[in-house]
Amino acid sequence: MLRAVAIVLLFVLCTGGLSWAGEKAAGDRSISASRAIQLERLVRQDCGSCHGMTLKGGLGPDIRAETLNGKDAEAITQIILNGVPDTPMPPWRPLMTEAEARWIADYLLAGGSK
Repeated sequence: MLRAVAIVLLFVLCTGGLSWAGEKAAGDRSISASRAIQLERLVRQDCGSCHGMTLKGGLGPDIRAETLNGKDAEAITQIILNGVPDTPMPPWRPLMTEAEARWIADYLLAGGSK
């Protein structure tokens, strides 16, 4: 858990955070093309640090589309935002909007091909 928090803090320090003033409103599910590129990088680097660089699993479980097949996008969004108690999965809610977490959930379910 401490490692995951350190990674998140390092990301925030290096990028200035995930949500900036002037970006889409939190309830707006549309994500700009430049933001989508940033979120894809976040999945590959930050999520990949625990879920494996190919997302096949590591400290965290496999989060590839074939493994998530049939899972609800809203449930995945809530896991991203709230974390999973008693596991290394941290809550990302302080660092991203619900729309951004939903984009990541949809991205994972689509096989990372957005």
